[in-house]
Amino acid sequence: MKKEHADLDALRTEIEAAERRVASEIDPGPRGFVVAILVFVLLGSFILPHTGDVRGWDVLFSSHGAGAAGVALPHRVFAWLALVFGVGFSMLALVTRRWALAWIALAGSAVAGAAGLLAVWSRQTVAAGHPGPGIGLIVAWITVLALTFQWARVVWSRTIVQLAAEEQRRRLAAEQQSKTLLDTLDDPAKPEAPPGT
Repeated sequence: MKKEHADLDALRTEIEAAERRVASEIDPGPRGFVVAILVFVLLGSFILPHTGDVRGWDVLFSSHGAGAAGVALPHRVFAWLALVFGVGFSMLALVTRRWALAWIALAGSAVAGAAGLLAVWSRQTVAAGHPGPGIGLIVAWITVLALTFQWARVVWSRTIVQLAAEEQRRRLAAEQQSKTLLDTLDDPAKPEAPPGT
């Protein structure tokens, strides 16, 4: 009986280790390929003009006429958020397959999507004589929104796998508890009560 308890304890330890491993990793599957393509599209959008002749890299570093074109803070904030979260954390999450990095990529991309809306709106309301939003800004904003959607799907699917592993662990614990209870009740080595008590 002690061997059975040792085997069950070893099995429980193994399942808990597997659950921790599942909890810290993601498996993006085919979405990983889509995310990789979106990251490259987002990188390519920094080469395209974001407003007038000002490219995305110029917005990031305030160079080549970004100031003269009236590039405002919302546009710069969006460009940096898109680069850091849409490109940086997305690539890190894909390479390391860490769940925490996927969550950071999701949250950062969501914030970048909202900042992108503000950036496009601010380019549409600039003073007369300044150019409106360029193709690069529109492509970057749509790509960030698509990245947000894809990361949300990856994180959600990971949660389903973790819930299944947790349910398996609960079922095993319940089986072990009921078996221990039955063994306690059916133990033949248990001393019997003396007669007459």
